[in-house]
Amino acid sequence: MNSNRKYGIGGSTPEEELSKLKAPTNKPSPITDKEFQNRRDKACVVLKEKGLDALYINAGTNLYYFTNTQWNPSERLVGALLFADGRLHYVVPEFEIGTFNDFIGSKGELIPWLEHECPVQKISEALKEGTNLAIDDSTPFTLVSRFQEHHKFKTSSAEELIRDIRMIKSNAEIAHIQYPMDLTMQVHQAAARILKPGITTSEVEEFIHKAHQKLGIASGSYFCIVLFGKDSSFPHGVKSPKPLEENDIVLVDTGTQYNGYISDITRTYSYGDATNKEKEIWNNEKAAQLAAFDAAQLGKPCGYIDDQVRVQLEKDGLGPDYNLPGLPHRTGHGIGLEIHEHPFILRGNDIKIQAGMAFSIEPMIVVPEEFGIRLEDHIYMTNSGPKWFTEPAHSIENPFGM
Repeated sequence: MNSNRKYGIGGSTPEEELSKLKAPTNKPSPITDKEFQNRRDKACVVLKEKGLDALYINAGTNLYYFTNTQWNPSERLVGALLFADGRLHYVVPEFEIGTFNDFIGSKGELIPWLEHECPVQKISEALKEGTNLAIDDSTPFTLVSRFQEHHKFKTSSAEELIRDIRMIKSNAEIAHIQYPMDLTMQVHQAAARILKPGITTSEVEEFIHKAHQKLGIASGSYFCIVLFGKDSSFPHGVKSPKPLEENDIVLVDTGTQYNGYISDITRTYSYGDATNKEKEIWNNEKAAQLAAFDAAQLGKPCGYIDDQVRVQLEKDGLGPDYNLPGLPHRTGHGIGLEIHEHPFILRGNDIKIQAGMAFSIEPMIVVPEEFGIRLEDHIYMTNSGPKWFTEPAHSIENPFGM
């Protein structure tokens, strides 16, 4: 018999829990055209400061971020040229123009290209000789190499330019991250209640997908990792995950996507009675997570957070460095339009912590061949310090504070 049912773990069914979920009526206001324009304006300022003439933005999250144009990258070049003076040109296959026009979020001229033509050559015809062109770092090398070979361009990477703009979230972006975080936390609580001995990870994953859909996200889960018992000692899972047994450790890592912005939360807890060792390691994990929160100080380098986590882990007899039992990976990652983006919370990252940054705190502790404990919540930096998107877990028996 599961002894922590009173804490919301076990005791229900998928059908019952799905019936309880209702999509919220209050949603964040859409990001405005003015904000997309402000993002391009910031890029233009940097282009001028660096003596650059234009920025090539490839299809994908960067194109959406700067132009509100959603288009998935493929082998056919689709992107945009943002000139330092603010002009915006889209580069698109001619046969796609009709469809592309339905997706354009910010006005701009078109540079069409035919199937037999080189799109980079078509771009060159819109640029002056000796143009200093910064290229989106998400652009495939097959395209980057064509830019590099063309005599009209002096190319450079736009990674830092784009990074420095995108990693500082606006209030509207914070709201667009908070909304799916709140949904995913509801899903976590519902998923815990359907657990029972013999349930498979795929059954839990299917429920989590349907639960996100019930809360209004048609695409369901953006990703999902469910692990039981010893499998939880492998941070990103195993080939053939085991079903749930009494007194197993349960690790659930999942999220969804709302208007392009992503949630990502991990909870680890016991189904039944936790051993003294499991309780100790869980408490060590909670202490490491709080050490990271305390280390998230404006003006400090991002690497400082990871450093302080490892100091805390060593105090608890774990590590050192990446040694196990201990933390085998970085402490966290930025989040926004991508689940892993700048800034990365890892050793040696000297990017200074600034207001507007949003990133995870997940200093997972792995005990090889036994279990792993990962508590993952995200914070965003305000002018007065860090704030949680979601309330951290309470205990190994009562993760949701029932």
